[in-house]
Amino acid sequence: MKKAISLFILTLTFLSIQAVSKVDVYYFHYTRRCVTCQAVETETLKSIQQLYSKHFKTGEVSFKSVNLDEKTNEAIAKKCKAEGQALLVISNNKRVELTEQGFMYAINSPEKLKAELKKVIDSLL
Repeated sequence: MKKAISLFILTLTFLSIQAVSKVDVYYFHYTRRCVTCQAVETETLKSIQQLYSKHFKTGEVSFKSVNLDEKTNEAIAKKCKAEGQALLVISNNKRVELTEQGFMYAINSPEKLKAELKKVIDSLL
């Protein structure tokens, strides 16, 4: 009986640790940006704030805009394997690239970008 209770407590502890996932959304860009580049950043941040307001406030879901032209950002770009403009969703050892969707949808179909972000982030939380 003690063994069963210990196993149950260990399982609950493991599940509670696993339940707390941190999801970081990165938008890597250069200093000079076009309207679409700016829209990717704006629409991504807006979508995250709308979809995950509680998670965003607690830091469980974060958004970081990273300028690749700034030397101070070289380490984070290398860590995330960003070699150019990129929209990345990263959690633990999972990395999902949404760059193509970002540029395709940010201006004309921001709801589609929002849906793509939701699908990926939900799977990582």
